[in-house]
Amino acid sequence: MGAIRDVCRQITYNMKTQIILAFAISNLWLTQAFSQAPTQPPMISVSGSAEVKVAPDEIYLKVGVETRHENLESAKTDNDERFSKALAFLKTSDVKGKDIQTDFIRIEPTYDNNVSRTKPVTYVVRKSIEVKLTRIEEFEGLLTGLLTNGVNNVHGIEFRTSQLRKHRDAARAMAIRAAKEKADALASELGVKRGKVYSINANDWGGWWSSSGGYWGGRYGGGMFQNAVQNTGGASETADGTLSIGQISVSASVNVSFLIK
Repeated sequence: MGAIRDVCRQITYNMKTQIILAFAISNLWLTQAFSQAPTQPPMISVSGSAEVKVAPDEIYLKVGVETRHENLESAKTDNDERFSKALAFLKTSDVKGKDIQTDFIRIEPTYDNNVSRTKPVTYVVRKSIEVKLTRIEEFEGLLTGLLTNGVNNVHGIEFRTSQLRKHRDAARAMAIRAAKEKADALASELGVKRGKVYSINANDWGGWWSSSGGYWGGRYGGGMFQNAVQNTGGASETADGTLSIGQISVSASVNVSFLIK
């Protein structure tokens, strides 16, 4: 029995020794890893922003046709007739086919307050059209024509520029120059000099100004994320009639870190 106890004590001692040794090796490795991590050099971190205002040269108009009837076929037939009339008007208005898109169709039964909801009271049929207009001066006439040719809902209007990439690049370049000027001013006050760029980040967000209200498709004003944002603002350029076009504001911002000499 004594021999067995001696063997057990030896095994326990060896296990403790191995654990202590493994912990020491791990601690040494972590110490070396942290000691070898590069330290961040002295730097100046700034942000810069800029905005370019341009007159929009495109209008995206979202309109819809809604019909209701207690009979599904009648609701659908009425909607089809109204929608065809609107499309025919657009064709006579010389709007290009590629600039007209049917982007929402829905047929929905409606019920009364009966909990069972077994029999629809009416059927609602909705269709939406999105029209891209490049001749801004024709907007008012186009909208009036649509409203007198089947359309009975206006979802919204979007003002855009077809030169977004060019204006976005210009705004970003101005934002970078603003960041450099800010870094130079800070360095001068601190009695140092601005060095090379250490890191740079461009904030990406996007959209264009839109007057859209509720949209049957569940979509509202906005757009794909991009390196700029378009909004209305500034002095306006008024087209003939009652529509004030205004301007599109294309903005960009950057965050830059410069090394200190």
